Amino acid sequence: MITVEMLKERIDEAFAQVRTDLENLVRIPSVSSPAFAQKHVRASAEYTAELLRGVGMDSVEILSAPDESGKEGAPAVVAHKHGKEGAPRVLLYAHHDVQPPGETAQWDQDDPFEPVTRGDRMFGRGTGDDKAGIVAHVGALRLLGDDLGVNVTCFFEGEEEIGSPSFENFLMTYRDKLEADVIIVLDSANWQVGTPALTTSLRGLVDVGVEVRTGNYAVHSGMFGGPYLDAVTCMSRLIATLHDDAGDVAVEGLVTAPASELDYPEDAWRADAGVVDGYQLAGTGSIPTRLWSKPAISVIGMDVTSIEMKSNTITPSCSAALSMRIVPGQDPREAAEALKAHLEKHAPFGANVIVTINELGQPFDAGDDTEIMRKARWAMSQAWENDAVNIGMGGSIPFISVLAKVFPEAAILITGIEDPDTRAHGANESVHLGELRGATLTGAILLAVLAGDIEAEI
Repeated sequence: MITVEMLKERIDEAFAQVRTDLENLVRIPSVSSPAFAQKHVRASAEYTAELLRGVGMDSVEILSAPDESGKEGAPAVVAHKHGKEGAPRVLLYAHHDVQPPGETAQWDQDDPFEPVTRGDRMFGRGTGDDKAGIVAHVGALRLLGDDLGVNVTCFFEGEEEIGSPSFENFLMTYRDKLEADVIIVLDSANWQVGTPALTTSLRGLVDVGVEVRTGNYAVHSGMFGGPYLDAVTCMSRLIATLHDDAGDVAVEGLVTAPASELDYPEDAWRADAGVVDGYQLAGTGSIPTRLWSKPAISVIGMDVTSIEMKSNTITPSCSAALSMRIVPGQDPREAAEALKAHLEKHAPFGANVIVTINELGQPFDAGDDTEIMRKARWAMSQAWENDAVNIGMGGSIPFISVLAKVFPEAAILITGIEDPDTRAHGANESVHLGELRGATLTGAILLAVLAGDIEAEI
């Protein structure tokens, strides 16, 4: 019979291979954005498939499905291994695609896709988000080997970083292959290094575009400036209405969730976020409350004349992309309409304001504490030798709501490897190797618990 101590001995022997797997996977620049070569996404799918064959999966396939427009989606890897007769069916999720690397000059290494280990961290694009999730799942299966008791299906998609456009159709197309009693999503974060966490709530996403138009064409700023404000100034004034003087979102009709009980000291948060000295944090309430229980709005893009191309001209139009995070209990469409109404109502000096609603992502709330959630936290506590906590996540994982919709009877557990210093999506992304070890060991312990081979003390 497998025990926690046996698995701890195995992780000590096997972790070097987990690191090697991650290094090899990071070297494949699998950026799913259509501006990048998609052959690399295919290559990462093929390497992931090889990893799964290497741990003895009974079947391994690379599959895809079309999105709503009919365009074929990115390659996903689906693998299955049989456990004991009548044992639970467990679906393991992660994604093998990554964000663009950004400006190489902002990285502390020559190539973002050549992993570099400094101290306890491995740096490189995808080390944390989410190739670590893949190798942790694979590593957990390697630790268990012939002691695997549950029926396992791995689903490692290749388009999460572009919003998983074919996700729902993929689930429906291959539903028989993916049906599960428990879904373990390894694409979130821990509370801090050394303190594991189960993510029980996620903010949803509303993405809108807004154009401010003040004229039909550009004119000379000396001849017409004064009574005529440029569109960039008007856009700035419009954006400024989105928050009150304290920094809370000022859009009417948005929901606030119950406040979090966890503490996040301001000095720790400031260090994790990298804000400059003297910057006063926006909003009211505790930091976890501001991160998880309140809406947030950010300007994530703006089309304006560059300084290099400047001229004494009044710009007649300006466009911006806004990202709004919404809390559980908020309908994304209603939130989008509320934001649209606010922007149109606050048009500066009667400028034309055109709002386009783009991506919508449902928030997620795991609900009341369940036996499976308690088992997951117990498995984490064994792996990290520290109590696990429940956390919210300020970011969105829109596909979670799709999983809940397609598989309403399945228990969804959201866990992660990232920590506050992972810097996912940014320069110098990294994974803490202790967190990677803990997540790999947790996966093996939890699968054994779900099989009934290890009894969780809950």
